[in-house]
Amino acid sequence: MASSSTGKKIRADATDDELTEQEGEEEEELEHFDDFTLASSWERFISEIEAVLRLWMSDGPKNLLEKGAVLLEDSGNLCKVKSEMKYDMKSYYMEYYFKTDPDGDAGKLADWNFNLYDLQLCFGVKEFLVIAPQSASGVVLDAPEASKLLSAVAIALSNCSSLWPAFVPVHDPSRKAYIGIQNMGTVFTRRFEADRIGSQAYFTLDLSVHNFKVRFAMKLTFRTLPYDDDNTKFANISKSGENLTGELSNGTQWDDGCSWSEWYSAEDPVKGFELIAIWSEKMVESSMEMAELENASPHEAEKWLISLSPLSIHQSSRFFNLMSLVTQYGLRLVYSIPMTLNTSMAFYGALHDSNELLPPAATNFAEVKKEIENLSTFFFMPFALYGLSPEYSATLEGSSGNRIGFASELRLLVDALQMSFEAQFMEDFVSAVENSGSDHLKSSMVIPSPTVRDRVLKELFIDGVQFSDFADSGQKASRAIKGAPLGSLFAQFCLQSLWFGNCNIRAISVLWIEFVREVRWCWEESQLLPRMPANGSIDLSTCLINQKLQMLAICIERKCQLNEDYQDCIGSLDQIDSLSEDESVVGDDSFSIQTSSEDFSGKVDRKPEDVDLLRDKKSSDLTRRGSAGIVDSMILLKSHQSMHVPYTQEAPLMTEDMHEERLKAVEAFGDSFNFSAQLERDILTSAFKAANPDAIFEDFIRWHSPGDWEEVDDPEGSKSSSSSALDIKKSKDSWPPQGRLSKRMSEHGNLWKKLWNSAPALPASEQKPLLDPNREGEKVLHYLETLPPHELLEQMVCTAFRAAADTLSQTSYGELKQMNTEMQQLYPTMASALRPLQVNRLSAESKTFEDLRQLSTAFEQVEKLLTLAASLHRKLKQAPRLCREIFSDYYNFYIQTTGKGLTEDTGEKEFDKKQQVKDHEREVLSNMFVPPTANQSWRKVLSMGNLLNGHEPIVREIIFSLRDRMNGNHYAAPSGSVSQQEVETYRMYICGTSNDLRVALSVVSCD
Repeated sequence: MASSSTGKKIRADATDDELTEQEGEEEEELEHFDDFTLASSWERFISEIEAVLRLWMSDGPKNLLEKGAVLLEDSGNLCKVKSEMKYDMKSYYMEYYFKTDPDGDAGKLADWNFNLYDLQLCFGVKEFLVIAPQSASGVVLDAPEASKLLSAVAIALSNCSSLWPAFVPVHDPSRKAYIGIQNMGTVFTRRFEADRIGSQAYFTLDLSVHNFKVRFAMKLTFRTLPYDDDNTKFANISKSGENLTGELSNGTQWDDGCSWSEWYSAEDPVKGFELIAIWSEKMVESSMEMAELENASPHEAEKWLISLSPLSIHQSSRFFNLMSLVTQYGLRLVYSIPMTLNTSMAFYGALHDSNELLPPAATNFAEVKKEIENLSTFFFMPFALYGLSPEYSATLEGSSGNRIGFASELRLLVDALQMSFEAQFMEDFVSAVENSGSDHLKSSMVIPSPTVRDRVLKELFIDGVQFSDFADSGQKASRAIKGAPLGSLFAQFCLQSLWFGNCNIRAISVLWIEFVREVRWCWEESQLLPRMPANGSIDLSTCLINQKLQMLAICIERKCQLNEDYQDCIGSLDQIDSLSEDESVVGDDSFSIQTSSEDFSGKVDRKPEDVDLLRDKKSSDLTRRGSAGIVDSMILLKSHQSMHVPYTQEAPLMTEDMHEERLKAVEAFGDSFNFSAQLERDILTSAFKAANPDAIFEDFIRWHSPGDWEEVDDPEGSKSSSSSALDIKKSKDSWPPQGRLSKRMSEHGNLWKKLWNSAPALPASEQKPLLDPNREGEKVLHYLETLPPHELLEQMVCTAFRAAADTLSQTSYGELKQMNTEMQQLYPTMASALRPLQVNRLSAESKTFEDLRQLSTAFEQVEKLLTLAASLHRKLKQAPRLCREIFSDYYNFYIQTTGKGLTEDTGEKEFDKKQQVKDHEREVLSNMFVPPTANQSWRKVLSMGNLLNGHEPIVREIIFSLRDRMNGNHYAAPSGSVSQQEVETYRMYICGTSNDLRVALSVVSCD
C-alpha cells in the first residue's frame, strides 16, 4: 500500500553505520511525496476498514455505547455498532458485535445459554464482525466477491493486531449460510462455514466398533400439538342462543365453562408449549455410546425447560384474526388440499354464506385478499375466497378489524354513544336511511335480520328466569359504578347489544324499541318481568333504567295481587272483623304490610296466653281492626286496655328521579314537612286509630314518638315500684301515669294534632295504597318509550363496562397475584372514567369520549391477561408453580412492551421466557404430549429418535467439539502462555430435523 506506513522503519538493533545510511535514505525520501493515486480501490477499501476497526478498538465497549451502539434484544448484553462504506460502486456495511462486559463469560455453550446470538451459538465466538452488502437480500451471492470481502477484513484485522473473527453472509438468505475467518494470534487460523442441508445424508458403513473421543452436548425441543387441532372451532360466536355472525360451530371450545363463554368464544392464547430437554457437555468415546444418546429418552435429560409456543402470543393472531374476519362477512374460505388430511381443516371448507348478517364496516378488502395470499404461503395451503357480493365489498373498504372480546365491542358502544347526540328519539336512527338525515348515519349501519332479533329477545325474556339476589351477581367494588347488576334485565340487554350486529347505533335502536315493546307486553298481560326482583326496595345505587324496571316489576306483582286475591281479601277481612280479641291478637291483615318500627320502644307479643292482660271485653274489642299484636307494659290512658301495634303500609317506593322531583317541590313550597310527610303520617294515625279504637292523641305520641312524652317523677310510685316487682295488673291500679306532651306537641296548631283529629280509623288493608301500581307502571313505560338516545347510551355504557368486568371477574385462574391486582384496579379505573356519564352533561364534542376509548384499551389489556391466565390455569392445573411463574414472566414482559398506562398494544416482540421444570413436574408435562392420532399422521416425518410419547423433537441441536493444546506443533509460537493454551480445534453445530438440517463448522489450521 502506498502510504506513509509503508516507509522503512529503523530497527532497534541497527549499528551506527546502518543508522547513518538509513537517515540518509530518509532525507532522500523527504524530498518526494506519497502518491496515493497509485493505490488500488481494494487497497483503499482495506484502509477504510482498518480505520473503522482502529476507531472501534480505541473506543472500547463503554464509549461505543455512549456513541450510539444498539443493545440487541433477547441476546443478553450483546451490543452492535454499524459503519457503512463503499467499494467498486457497491455499498457495504460492517457491524461489530460486542458484549458490555467483555471480561465476563459469553455463556457456556455446553449449558445452552438462550441469550446467545445465532453466530455465537453456531461457532462458539464471543465478539465478532459481520460485513455484508446493503441490498434487499443482505447476502453476497457471488463466491469471488465473498472471498474478496473476507480477505479485506482479514488483512485489516491483521494490520490492527485484532483477534476478532469476521463473517460474510453468503448464498440465499433462507439458508443462513456464512463463511468466516479468525486470526488466532499465532500461525494458527480458524475458519468458519455454515450452511443449510435440504435432507440428511445416511451412511451404510458400520461404525459400531469405531472408537473415538469427542465432546457431545444436545438440546431437544418438543412442541405440543395445537390445542385447537381437532376439537375446537374458529368462530366469533355469541352463545346467547344465537350465532349472531353466521358462523358454524363444531365440537367444543377451549373456554367452555369460562365466564365469558356465554357471550363469545375467545382465541386460546396458549396454542401449545415448547419443552426443551438438555444434555450438558459430556465425553463420548465410541459410536455405540453415541447410538444410545441418539435413542435416549427425554426423561434422561439433565434439565427440562418449558415455554409458551411461539404461535401462542403473536404469530397465530394473523390466522385467527383473518378467520374471524372472513366468517363475519359470511364468506367461504376453502383450500385445494384433500380434506382427509386434517379433520380440523374440513371445518373451514364448510363455512357457508349467511343471508341474515351483513358485515360491519371493519376492514379493507384489498388487505384481506393480500393477507389470504400471504397465509397461503405461511401455512402451505392454497386458500381462496368465495362468496363476496358487491354490496359487501363496499362495506369492507376503509375499516379496521378488532380482536374478539368485550373490549372491542365496548369501544364500538362508545362510538355509538358519541353518535347518539345526532337525534332526539331512538326511532330517528331506525329511519335514518329512508329519511334525509345525517350522511354519517347512512354509512354502512346495518342491523341483523328479524329472526336474529327475535331470538335475542326470547333469550332476554325467557320464562322462569328470575333474578334473586343483587348482591351475589357481581363484585362489591362494582357498586361504585352506577350501572345495572350483572344478572338484571337491563344488564343482559346491554351485553346482548354488544353482540347484536356490530353494535352500531341503528342496531341498538332497533333492539331497544323491541325491548320496550316486550316490557309493555309483560305489563299489559300482568306477566312477571324476568330477571328483576318483584319485592324489596329500589336500589338507588344502580342506573335509573334499572330502577325503573325494578319499579315496574314491583307494580306488576302488586297488580297481580289485586287482580287475583281481591275476592279472597274481602272475605277474609269480614271474617277477621268478627273475631274477638282473644283470636285476633296476632292480627288480621293479609296485605303485604309491615309493623312500624319508627321510635318504637315496646315489643309485640304474639302469644295467645298473654290475653289475660285484658280483663273484660268491651265493644271496642269488636271494632278493633288491623292489629299486629299488643305492646308490653303499654296501656291506653283512658280505657286502661292494652295498646295494640297496628299494621302499616310499606314506605312508598321511589326511584332516583322521583326523589329529585320531591326535593325540588320541597324547595319550591318551603315547608318540607307538610309536603313530604303528610300522607305518610295520615295513614299512620289512621292505622293506629283502627287498632286502638279507645286511644287518644297522647297514646299515639307515647307509641310513635316516646321522646315527645315527658314523664313526671312520682316519689311514692317510684318507691312502691322499687320495693317489689309489680306486674301489669298492679301497675294499672296506679293509673294513669304522671306525664305530659312535649312543648312542640302541645303547641297550638300542631300538625300531628290536626292529623289525629281529621284522620279516620282505617286499617292498612282499607287505606288507599301509597303505591298505585297502575299509575306508577304507566309512568315507567312512558319514561322508557320517550328516553332520549344519549341518556340511554350513557347508562348502557356504564352498565356494559360493569357487567363485562363482573363477568370476567368470575373466571377461575388460580392463585395469580398479578391478575388479582389487575382485576382489583380495574373497577376504580372504570368508576373514575365513567363518572362524567352520571351527571348527564355530555356533548358530541366532549373530551370524555377519548377517555372512554382509553378505558376500552385498558379493559382490553386486562381481558387479554385474564384469557391467558385462565388458559394457563386450565392446562397447568396440576403444576401450579409453573403456571404462576410463566404468567408472572409474561406479565412483566407485557407491561414492559405495552406500558402500564392506557396505551394501545404496540408489542411485536415475542415472548420466549423459559422456566425450569422440577422433577416432580415432569410427569405433568409429559402427559401433555398425548400420542398422535390417525388424523395427525400426516405430520410425521422420518424419525430421528429421542421420542417423547411418540412425538419427535421439532428441533434437535447437537454440538461436537474437540480441544487440543498448541504446544505440540512446530508452528506454535514460542510464548509460554500461548503454547499452554487449550483451543477448540474442531467444532460442529448441528440444528434442525431430518429434512431440514443446518450445519456450522469451525476448524483451526496452521498457515
